[in-house]
Amino acid sequence: MTTTPPSPPPGRREIPRHLAHAHEPAVRSLDMTDHYEDEDEDGDTRQRVLSNGQVLRFIAGYWLRRRDLLWAAVGLTLVAVCFDLALPWAAGRLVDALAAGPNNPSGAWRAWAAFVGVYLVYSLIRNVGMRFWNPLAASNMEQMTNEGFKRVQSFAADWHADTFAGATVRRLTRAMWGYDTVSDALVLWLGPALLVLFGLSGFMVLRWPSVGIFALVVVTGYIASNLILAARYVRPANQRSVALDSRIGGALADSITSNPTVKAFGAEAREEARIGGVTRMWREATLITWTRYMNVWLWHNMILVVLQAGLTGLLLRLWARGEASAGDVAFAITAFMLMSGYLRNIGENIRMMQKGLTDVEDVARFARTEPQVADHPQAQAFRGRLGAVVLDHVTFRYKGAETPLYRDFSLVIAPGERVALVGPTGSGKSTFVKLVQRLYDLQEGRILIDGQDVSQVSQESLRAAIAVVPQDPALFHRTIAENIAYARPDATHEEVVLAARRARAHDFIAGLPKGYDTLVGERGVKLSGGERQRVAIARAFLADAPILVLDEATSSLDVETERHVQAATEELMSGRTTIVIAHRLSTIRSADRILVFDQGRIVEEGRHADLVRKGGAYARLHAVAEGA
Repeated sequence: MTTTPPSPPPGRREIPRHLAHAHEPAVRSLDMTDHYEDEDEDGDTRQRVLSNGQVLRFIAGYWLRRRDLLWAAVGLTLVAVCFDLALPWAAGRLVDALAAGPNNPSGAWRAWAAFVGVYLVYSLIRNVGMRFWNPLAASNMEQMTNEGFKRVQSFAADWHADTFAGATVRRLTRAMWGYDTVSDALVLWLGPALLVLFGLSGFMVLRWPSVGIFALVVVTGYIASNLILAARYVRPANQRSVALDSRIGGALADSITSNPTVKAFGAEAREEARIGGVTRMWREATLITWTRYMNVWLWHNMILVVLQAGLTGLLLRLWARGEASAGDVAFAITAFMLMSGYLRNIGENIRMMQKGLTDVEDVARFARTEPQVADHPQAQAFRGRLGAVVLDHVTFRYKGAETPLYRDFSLVIAPGERVALVGPTGSGKSTFVKLVQRLYDLQEGRILIDGQDVSQVSQESLRAAIAVVPQDPALFHRTIAENIAYARPDATHEEVVLAARRARAHDFIAGLPKGYDTLVGERGVKLSGGERQRVAIARAFLADAPILVLDEATSSLDVETERHVQAATEELMSGRTTIVIAHRLSTIRSADRILVFDQGRIVEEGRHADLVRKGGAYARLHAVAEGA
């Protein structure tokens, strides 16, 4: 008499075995006091390892958000387990009824009905339980992805600069499937499996002590060896292979997003060789992992052979002594089939659960990591339209820098003033703007805008009051209209078109086949540099913010277009506090004040003509620019 080993719950997708271990934890460092301590050779962050218990607590927090669905699924699963435990008993009764001969056919048919009915009820209850479990899983997977993305968005600019975007995307998407794997393995399989295995062993201890004790020893040894080998033998190799899987994602994203540069230098073969080196390391590490899985699989199948031989042999011995019936032997055979199915599932699910925990670990770590620049607990929305900016005794040092860039730095920018920042690379111009936006926190001092400390207002409301036109604007792979309206999503189409006209962008947009509905490609690659610039300027027009930051906003334009856009920016700057990061001094002659930066200090300030006459640092920069 045989029975079918447990099969995956209906409606759930199994992960193909050849993909089961091709996932990654982050590249790790065991001692880390901050979220990102250091980088590996591909620029990705090294992060500390969380224990399995910490990751399990993170996952359990999602289960408990929907207690009704959880307890309904678990309760029905336990009921199904009871019927699963009754299957060997029903098989034994059927064999005993058949062994009694055809004199009592009604008894045999009743035994047959019980045998069929037990499995039928088990299947139905298991299916109903899954109808509670599936919505629980889908909702939690959705929330885990959304919350992980929200957390990643809250991390500082340094975090994103230190981390491959491609690897971060893989971690977020992989975490939800890791949750699915761990939840199914633990709640739907490992829990019921342990109840069935120890329930059957306990029943045999009561009925045939020697058989039951043998079963308990073998089952315990099988489970213990699974846990030990998975943690100490398989996991280290698995961590190496899945970390390299993440590196493949980061390296591919880096090369693909930089494809124009690759083509410009004819470097396709070089990039192929670079990717080939990463995939080769992944292949070598993954083969080690898979080999270790096969070794563990062989060991555990040998244990199942021992269980099969022991259970049936001991019952045959009792049968030969007249201490067991043919039905008891059928019970042992059926029990072995049921137990071996669950034991195989335990081994597989322990391995899959370990992989799932690794997949979830990164998002669990994100949840435990406080944003490097966080809103104050009582942060209020920024309110102000004047645009007065005050830096009050500011000291700021970048992570990893030995000395501060700014030390006891103070500056006042009046409402509506046009201020230009000039100076050599690394002098502090871009940092000034980032601090005003509160992309970094200060070590000392404070920054006030319209009398409000930027550290005490919400970051979202603060940045909505600062329109930025960068030197090389990166657009979303969305329509032109969506990119312009990103500054104000509730803007009407007419307002979007007006902003484009003011930015001198409407004519080129209208000439496109789909006009404002044209998709611009990843980072806006379908548009020229000048077209991207004008879309960014249109976005700034639509934002209508009191503070405007121009990072040499006309640098990518041809001469004719530059003339039109400069007229547009003059209109845009009207009535707004404007901060211009100047790379070409010819664009800042009309600034109210020019600040000359050098190593985080203002070494000169004044109007263009005055600074040229002064003959100092600005005059030297101007002479170089004129000579060029």
